[in-house]
Amino acid sequence: MDSIRVFVVDDHPIVRRGIESIFDCEEDISVVGSAGSGADALQQLNDLAVDIVLTDLRMGVMSGDEFLSLLRERRPEIRSAVLTNFHSDEEVFKALRAGVRAFLLKTSPMTEVIAAVRAVHAGERWIPPHIAQQLADQVSRDRLTDLELSILRFLAEGMKNEEIAAALHLNEDAVGGHVNHLLEKLDSCAPAEAVNRAYHQGLLRVDD
Repeated sequence: MDSIRVFVVDDHPIVRRGIESIFDCEEDISVVGSAGSGADALQQLNDLAVDIVLTDLRMGVMSGDEFLSLLRERRPEIRSAVLTNFHSDEEVFKALRAGVRAFLLKTSPMTEVIAAVRAVHAGERWIPPHIAQQLADQVSRDRLTDLELSILRFLAEGMKNEEIAAALHLNEDAVGGHVNHLLEKLDSCAPAEAVNRAYHQGLLRVDD
């Protein structure tokens, strides 16, 4: 039986070697290459026979979801899986939209990573229960509007309603109403709690 050909993408050399070592004793899986960035990976994958790409999400200049989208466009026959430390709602959704068939954390047991690669090669998906629950929770919530996201960013900067109203050229009462709506959507009792939840869910980032 031919081996499942895996290509590893991670911007940390030691991590790449650690991931590769997971498959060293597996007769049906072989690592055929690796790269430290999405750009390098795309270049190598132009002429390389690969079944599954196993990639991190947060890497250098090109993000993991951008890399996955380009990979899907250029090599649609290659299946992809994510192995990362990060799993905010937004990152999970972006990865799935980019065609990822498995989502794993780097804290996952080696046996789970191996099983996930075999499942993906067999045409299945591998989404751990806690990630599936996270997706279900996100889908069940009303998504914030663009205006609510803007107000949320201002709240994260410590601005008061009257300051936000001036910045957005809105009535202060209108801003108060939008704040109440986003508090409900984020299941929060106060703006500070809403901001914390937004960071946790990936709606806000430190570099926003």
